[in-house]
Amino acid sequence: MVSHSHTPSNIQPPIDFEIIKNLTATEAKAVDQLIIDELSSDVILINQMGHYIVGNGGKRLRPMLLLLAAKALGGINNNHLILAAVIEFIHTATLLHDDVVDESDLRRGKESANVVWGNAASVLVGDYLYSSAFEMMVRTGNMRVMEILSKTTTAIAEGEVLQLLNCNNPETTESKYLEVIARKTAILFSAATRLSAVLVGASADTEESLAKYGQHLGIAFQLIDDVLDYKASQEDLGKNLGDDLAEGKPTLPLIYAIQKGSQEDAKIIIDAIKNGDRNAFNEVYAIVQKTHAIDYTEQRADEEAEKAINALNVLPESEYKEALTLLAKFSVQRHY
Repeated sequence: MVSHSHTPSNIQPPIDFEIIKNLTATEAKAVDQLIIDELSSDVILINQMGHYIVGNGGKRLRPMLLLLAAKALGGINNNHLILAAVIEFIHTATLLHDDVVDESDLRRGKESANVVWGNAASVLVGDYLYSSAFEMMVRTGNMRVMEILSKTTTAIAEGEVLQLLNCNNPETTESKYLEVIARKTAILFSAATRLSAVLVGASADTEESLAKYGQHLGIAFQLIDDVLDYKASQEDLGKNLGDDLAEGKPTLPLIYAIQKGSQEDAKIIIDAIKNGDRNAFNEVYAIVQKTHAIDYTEQRADEEAEKAINALNVLPESEYKEALTLLAKFSVQRHY
């Protein structure tokens, strides 16, 4: 039974992301410096684009997860900093490639790199970031780290291709859709938290639990992203509303609305997905509202966040464990 008002299991004041961020502020600075150092290439375009994208910020959520988990496990070593930068490089490379594939023109409220420098440059600099990431991870001298990250990047690429196959395909099911986001988005969150455990030689049980935390958090995060495409303001979102629809992406709110709407409603959404029709946004939006598809998607995100929080039971109590719990709650509360 779907409740029609979104009341997360954590009815509490909005979570202050900055407080969580401050717990790893010193280490995050070191990671940012590392990122800037790694971007210094004698190929000017790489420098320019690298700084443009990395300077464009974002929440730096994935490196933060790695650093918070490391602190929850007892402390941060130099390899944690290297891998936090690696994770951010891999994430940024996927964004560069994503924006080309999706033909996006906005990223975090600014013109996307492919608009500024063109598709070819975006793809190539994305490749450069991937290669740099692998060069850096080799420095840890840890085979297990390389195994995890190479599997992760393979899974991300598979997720990208799966998403491409689902594009303009209104027959995509909820389980197929969740498979895409598990590979495309959640796996990098999962790698971040898993690696923090690997580097301190934590038990297999702890490693698996932290990986699960990252996986569930990543799915919750993506589901709320899908919701925001129908709910946020463009200023908050930092990209155009209705982008998912224009790209023909059958996200969970649409999949659910097709199932629950009348035949006529379903046809409107099916056609909009097939044709990637942004002009149908208002009509589709009305159906998404009417079928409570947003509530349903938010409820699914809440369930994932809850699973993420439960996976933290392996950690001793600390402000860092508390921060990881709050991050899971933030992921479903956020408006941007």
